[in-house]
Amino acid sequence: MAGLARSVAAAILLLSMTTFGFAANKVIIILDASGSMWAQIDGKPKLEIARESLRTVLQSVPGDDEIGFMAYGHRQKGSCADIELIVPPQAGSASAISAAADSMKFLGKTPLTAAVKQAAEALKYTEDKATVVLITDGLETCGGDPCALGKELKETGVDFTADVVGFGLTADEGRQIACLAENTGGKYIQASDEKALQQALVETVAAPAPAPEPAPAPAPAPEPAKPEFNFTPSVVTAEGGDPITDGNAWEIYKAKSDGSRGDQVMTEYGELKTNLEPGDYIVVGRADEARSEQKIKIEAGQTYSPLFTLNAGTLVIHPHASQGSEISGEARVDFAYPGGSTTHYGDTKATVPAGEQKVTVQIGAGTVTETIQLAAGQTVEKDIVIGVGHAVLNAYYTAGGEKADNSGIGFEIVKAKKKIDGSRESVEHSYGPDSKFWLPPDDYVALTTLDLAVVEQPFGIKAGDNQDVKVALGAGVLAMSAPGAYSIEVFSSKKDIEGKRKSLGLTYGDSWQQTIPAGDYVVVRHMSDQGQDKEMPVTIKAGERSEITVQ
Repeated sequence: MAGLARSVAAAILLLSMTTFGFAANKVIIILDASGSMWAQIDGKPKLEIARESLRTVLQSVPGDDEIGFMAYGHRQKGSCADIELIVPPQAGSASAISAAADSMKFLGKTPLTAAVKQAAEALKYTEDKATVVLITDGLETCGGDPCALGKELKETGVDFTADVVGFGLTADEGRQIACLAENTGGKYIQASDEKALQQALVETVAAPAPAPEPAPAPAPAPEPAKPEFNFTPSVVTAEGGDPITDGNAWEIYKAKSDGSRGDQVMTEYGELKTNLEPGDYIVVGRADEARSEQKIKIEAGQTYSPLFTLNAGTLVIHPHASQGSEISGEARVDFAYPGGSTTHYGDTKATVPAGEQKVTVQIGAGTVTETIQLAAGQTVEKDIVIGVGHAVLNAYYTAGGEKADNSGIGFEIVKAKKKIDGSRESVEHSYGPDSKFWLPPDDYVALTTLDLAVVEQPFGIKAGDNQDVKVALGAGVLAMSAPGAYSIEVFSSKKDIEGKRKSLGLTYGDSWQQTIPAGDYVVVRHMSDQGQDKEMPVTIKAGERSEITVQ
């Protein structure tokens, strides 16, 4: 799929020429920034393909079009609320959107339904014409119902349209989100190959007006009945198996004189019945990751029903965090099979080439790998238990006191046992309150940081645990004001043997607020002129706020 980057670019470019240019005054592009975007296509991460495609397309958008940019899953792992309108709809926003896409992280979940809803509201869809373009490489993972949302937005909006680009989705996955576009009168575009994508857009967006009907001609003499279609292939996973008619795909190419692939003729899904012009073709039948290819010569007046045998089986993997737990929707399931690999999420069903399958399931910091022998035509269903526990971490200014509800809180989970050099192995990290971690059974230390307060909190995890880990910072909040100051600096109150105090932090400007451990400190106001510094002692109590002014 070396042309996939060009496929996505072409898809969105045509989208811009139709939806962006003519169908709406304001548009918000929503980019899937979930962790699955790290998956590679032809050795290149999908997130890089998406970034380059956005940059290319935005250069072609007219400068007076009002384009906005939204993303989800770019700031927090495992958060269904991680949705942000990064660039509001405005003219000349191309460079801002490109810069935002280039700098963002890809690490979270896929709350695509909630994101489309928020984008519609940001466009005031109940008052004005509005268009949302969703680019996603995965399905909803936060319980939303995209089909129902599409109906709701169409019914309550003035002239609302959602277009959906399925980036590398399977045919079955595409059908699960195509309803979001279809229920609003929009388009669903399968971005899996270039020619089929362009053909679909031509047929659905730029279809030519039908030619006028010719004048009736004298009825011809009756001819012998001809078959309706001259090409009706079928595909099976193994010899003697039942034909696959759902979830499979067909790719048809013209064959060059040297036997290689030429121009693509079509891509179809499910059962295929079509008419091909006489000539030489290369036909590929596939289901998920399994494929079979044949060279076909079509001659006038002949019919063809070739059989494609995939030599493949089906793996059904049910991932569990611990024994007896529900199937985990947060699990990552990686398949390594003869000739390739693929990644799925949550409860997984995939058709793959027969042979030795290496299945790796990951939930948080826990990973299990199993090797499965899969015969052609066989279906193997397996529960894989990772054996991890769940911990939710929060910081409190004092034990039993007020919760530190601050997005700047950082939690790093490290192994409790130190290495020979005294360091500890880092396991996971997250930011903000209610940070969630899936961890294998072991003893850990939560390194918690909030401004100048740094605390180590030991805890242990067992498989199946659901722990609420509360970290007491033993700290208060110090609000400092120093009118006219060049900078403000905080020192420990106690001097060392040389009469110097330890600097704990510095900021430029005349005001500063920091969380700081309880204790005695000295706040120094630095002025731009030498000799004008002033200092003031202050005592911080855990769980309390202190405000001082240094003049």
